Amino acid sequence: MKRQGKRSLKQHYLIFAAACLIAAFLGAEFRSSLDFASLQVTPQFAWVSEDPGFTVNVAPASLLPGISWDDVLMQIAEKDTQAGKELADRLKQDAIEQAEHGNPVFGRTRGVLSNIVNQVTSGSIIVTAVAAIGSITGSDSLGVLILIILGMTVYFLYWFLIRNVFPVVVRRIFLEGLSYDQVTPQRFVFLLRVKKWLKASWIMLVMSVYYALWSLTIAGAFIKRYSYFLVPYIAAENPDMTAREAITLSRRMMKGHKWECFLFDLSFLGWSILGFLTLGIFNIIFTNPYRTASFTQYYAQLRALARSSHIPGADLLYDRYLYEHPDDLLLREKYADVYAVTQQPPDPDGDLTGWRGFLARNLGLLLFTRAEEREYERRQSEHVRIHALIDDMQGLAYPVRFYPIPEEDRRKLVQSLNYMRHYTISSLVLIFFSLAVFGWIWEVSLHLITDGEFVNRGALYGPWLPIYGTGSVLILTLLTRLRSRPVLEFAAIIVVCGFLEYMTSVVMEHLSGGMKWWDYTGYFLNLNGRICAEGLLVFGVGGLAIVYVVAPIIDNILLEISKKQQRIVCVILAVIFLSDFTYSQFHPNTGKGITDYTASAEYSQQTKKTGELS
Repeated sequence: MKRQGKRSLKQHYLIFAAACLIAAFLGAEFRSSLDFASLQVTPQFAWVSEDPGFTVNVAPASLLPGISWDDVLMQIAEKDTQAGKELADRLKQDAIEQAEHGNPVFGRTRGVLSNIVNQVTSGSIIVTAVAAIGSITGSDSLGVLILIILGMTVYFLYWFLIRNVFPVVVRRIFLEGLSYDQVTPQRFVFLLRVKKWLKASWIMLVMSVYYALWSLTIAGAFIKRYSYFLVPYIAAENPDMTAREAITLSRRMMKGHKWECFLFDLSFLGWSILGFLTLGIFNIIFTNPYRTASFTQYYAQLRALARSSHIPGADLLYDRYLYEHPDDLLLREKYADVYAVTQQPPDPDGDLTGWRGFLARNLGLLLFTRAEEREYERRQSEHVRIHALIDDMQGLAYPVRFYPIPEEDRRKLVQSLNYMRHYTISSLVLIFFSLAVFGWIWEVSLHLITDGEFVNRGALYGPWLPIYGTGSVLILTLLTRLRSRPVLEFAAIIVVCGFLEYMTSVVMEHLSGGMKWWDYTGYFLNLNGRICAEGLLVFGVGGLAIVYVVAPIIDNILLEISKKQQRIVCVILAVIFLSDFTYSQFHPNTGKGITDYTASAEYSQQTKKTGELS
């Protein structure tokens, strides 16, 4: 079983190791593997408040995130909200001062992200919550009690919906790796696709309650550990069982095998010691996935034995093709639509060739909308629809269509969006103006809300911000090949938008004689005040929305408009925009709320003053 486990691990190392690492981060399993991450130096300082006799020794919040939560809550509970607020403010100020004297990249004085970091690390969020609840109830103590209850509720929901059930997700990943060459990251949401996440969570909850009660006895903690050992595997194979059925079946399958399972578990002791000596690092890179892969082989053998012995309830383990491949005839019948497409001979007349094909494949751009281009678009859409099922049809990945519980089909809305589509030049032009206008509305609205006054944002006079439209067009064209991989698409959007914003800042500052059009100095994780993490994250999320939702919707609307009308609108908008752009080169739109950055100046003065005092 260990040899088979190593073979399976070698074949699926990345996803097996990733599954175990995620489980460790979530606290579901293998938590000791992250011991190395908890090692840190924690310098202490003493602070004496205005309250006589009230002295607190705490570590700086910026060096030890989260330590202030307990301290602040303790002060609120033992004294009053004001004592907690004083401690939180002092911790926040200490973090800001360290940032000012350190790397300016870690600014803590401006921006939403900086405010969130300060609120969380200093415990101010606790003070705010207690004060809000106390103002309603009229008692700070009751506010603390309600906050604790709410915190416990949130923690329980997290435990029940994530930590409690994730071992089942991990077992499903390993089970599919038993017989198949490929296991994709989409299998992490297997329980969601079959709509059994809550049911699997309930099974694991009942098992935990049973085990906790048995642990109160002398031998229960040891015996029931192995008696219930197979429950996560059983739930991974058939999450539609009741909790009683899953637990009872595990007990029956483990009857006569508990000592054997204990010895098998004990055989990994040497690897566990090696993991302990490396502070858990070796467990992450090898022991955890190796042990889980080996025990998955063990479950497969006990399952086969249970079914051959006709153990009551073993018939509920009905996922046959989790352990054996369906023959080619069955696969062709179940995946007839996929098979038909793959068997079609390449149609040289159906693909775009030359420079048109290059633009379509690499930039997602169609210069014309003739019958040839429309047929190409239709073929590409069909290819995207069945692409995820080709590996199933070829027997390389688990054939989801054979699973007794049907997985949820993609909704018609998602299919109609077809985010892998190609765009015409007129579509990209109108998408550019649509997103440029949206960006202008977005920034004007933010300024109106925060400062209470209307400001025509941007260097131009018209209601548009070209950087938003330009970024949208760039990610729709340059990142065409990454659309099928959302994670890579997100990372690439951040890189492209960050580069665009940084270079735009440099160019505009150079052209305007040194005038800064925006300044992120003091924002958490900023680069020379030109870009910051807060903005890039917004660009990343917004970029995903544009690629997968907004741009396809706009393009669908444009399909209802004739090409002639689209061209007329494009020409009119282009003339107005170029006129605005030309005029703004000589008379740029400057003034309060546009090119001023008082907050940055105040930050610089504050930093200088702090340095002089130091």
